Amino acid sequence: MTAAHAQRSPAPENAEVYIVWPQNGTVISGGKFWLRMGLRNMGVAPKGVERQNTGHHHVLIDTDLPPMDKEIPSDRNHLHFGAGETEARIELPPGKHTLQLLLGDHNHVPHDPPVMSKKITVTVK
Repeated sequence: MTAAHAQRSPAPENAEVYIVWPQNGTVISGGKFWLRMGLRNMGVAPKGVERQNTGHHHVLIDTDLPPMDKEIPSDRNHLHFGAGETEARIELPPGKHTLQLLLGDHNHVPHDPPVMSKKITVTVK
């Protein structure tokens, strides 16, 4: 299977990923903060571990959702947490930023249906 035609893993209809902290509208001093990620009705597993109803977190920073049938990119706007992390130390420059979570399967491909959070905005001072 090539990355251009990746097979998507199924996700339960009631699966939900969400940002625990920061909340929408939070003002962050200094730019460094702990991002806390939540998941309901699915489990977290490291990349490469293929188990039904599991995935790992990807944080989208200042970008829109990627194509749902391809691997989630890995760059400064798409952070991968392939070890199964549920919190991460993030540093952003001053200004307004958007954050959104997208769960990826063992191959970093979004599930079917995709499990994604609402996009939030934070301001770094």
